[in-house]
Amino acid sequence: MIPHDKLLHADELGIRLEIVGGLPLWEFQPLYRHQKHVDRIRSSIEAVESSDDPDCACVHVSDVYIQFPNGLKRPDISIFCREPDESEQDGALTLIPEAVIEVVSRGFEAKDLEIGPPFYISQGVKDVVVFDPTTLLVLHVRKDRTERKVSPADIFLECGCRVAP
Repeated sequence: MIPHDKLLHADELGIRLEIVGGLPLWEFQPLYRHQKHVDRIRSSIEAVESSDDPDCACVHVSDVYIQFPNGLKRPDISIFCREPDESEQDGALTLIPEAVIEVVSRGFEAKDLEIGPPFYISQGVKDVVVFDPTTLLVLHVRKDRTERKVSPADIFLECGCRVAP
């Protein structure tokens, strides 16, 4: 197993490393087109006034390591209802996101569409959204259902946030 402190510095090699259920996964660092979609999606995230959780601040961050109970992942976008504690902001976060959004990278479709969603749901993430810029597929996964949409699509998250991938 790769020590987590070395994993956090894999970007120096131009790769992104993750561990899912003990299985190491890698991916090239995101390219311009990928980051452009991440930025566009992040700019669409907002709190919905009529939501069941009016206290959710819809705090979002991109490309940050999160230590889950059964793995270490680096979602393209993580959404939290509050800022992570100051004490953990210099390492992998341990606060479980309310939602994660992944933008599919060409050649790594299985990682984002097949491996990621069940992992995130099993770790307590309430909403997983996967956007494939090549096909415009928007996959919205919750514990009890999966929906397929075509971008652009409004997604209303359980935490009270809205996103438009």
